[in-house]
Amino acid sequence: MVSMNKLSAEKRQQVIACLVEGSSLRATARMTGVALNTVTKLLTDLGLVCSIYQDTHMRDLTCARVQCDEIWSFCYSKQRNVPAAKRDEFGYGDVWTWVGMDAETKLVASYYIGGRGPDDALAFMHDLAGRMRNRVQLTTDGHRPYLLAVPTAFENEVDYALLIKIYGSATREEQRRYSPAVCLGQEKQKRIGNPDSRYISTSYVERQNLTMRMSMRRFTRLTNAFSKKVENLAAAVSLHFMFYNYCRVHTTLGTTPAVAAGLTDHPWTLAELVGLLEAAETHVPVKRGPYKPRKPKAISN
Repeated sequence: MVSMNKLSAEKRQQVIACLVEGSSLRATARMTGVALNTVTKLLTDLGLVCSIYQDTHMRDLTCARVQCDEIWSFCYSKQRNVPAAKRDEFGYGDVWTWVGMDAETKLVASYYIGGRGPDDALAFMHDLAGRMRNRVQLTTDGHRPYLLAVPTAFENEVDYALLIKIYGSATREEQRRYSPAVCLGQEKQKRIGNPDSRYISTSYVERQNLTMRMSMRRFTRLTNAFSKKVENLAAAVSLHFMFYNYCRVHTTLGTTPAVAAGLTDHPWTLAELVGLLEAAETHVPVKRGPYKPRKPKAISN
C-alpha cells in the first residue's frame, strides 16, 4: 500500500476519480493500491479545501430560479440504534443535507449539513440568500420550517412558492419492495411576491438527489456504506459538489454548471481539482473567481 506522504499527483487524481464516481473508501483503496487511512485522509483534506473554495467563490451569483430540497442520510447508526448517551448529539443518527440549485445553470449554489428543524432551515436560507446578487424566484416543498426561514433570510425580497405533492397510500407490496407511494398530483402555492407559475418546480433539485445517491457511496440506501463520522460525510458532500459544479460536464448544458454560471471559463480537470489541495499545502493563494465575494451570513459550503 502507498502511504499519504508518498502519493503523487497522478495517484491522488486516481483516488479522487474513484470517489467522485461512487466508489466506497475500501473499494477505492483496493483499486488504487492506496491504504484505506490514506484514502480517508485525502478525502477529508480535499473536502475541506473544496468547502472553503466554494464558500469563498460562489457569491454574488446571478441565479434567477432556485429550487431547494433536503436529502436524508445517517451517521454512526440508524436513529433507532443510537446509544442513549449520544441521542442528543449531532452526528449520530439522522443527518440531512439541504441543497439549493439554480434551475437554469444547474449550479448547486448552496448546501448545508445538519438536522431538519427550523434552526437548520434558517441557517441554510441565510447562506443561500447571502450568495444571490438579484431577487430570485424560489421554490421549495411543503416542509414547514421553510415558511419562516425564507421570509426571514430573504427579508421578503423574493418570489417564493411551494410545490406540494399529493401521494396515495403505498400498498403492502410497494412497502415491501421499498417503493415510493404513487404521486396523485401537485399543488402550487404562491407565498411571497409574484412567482411565475411556469417555473414553480422542484424537479431539478429532486433529480440532484439521485445524482448524490449515485455519486456518493455513503448515500446509497439499504447498504452498510454509511458515514461513521459526520466530518467524513461533510467532506464527501463538499468534494461531490465541487466536482459536480466545476468538473462534470452536464449533458443538457454541454458544459459544467460553473461555466454556465460564469464562475470559470472552462471545465476543470481532476488535476486542477487536486491542485487546490496542493496549493493549500504549500500556502499558495488560490486565484479568486470573477466576482468579488461578500461577507457570508452563515457558513455551510
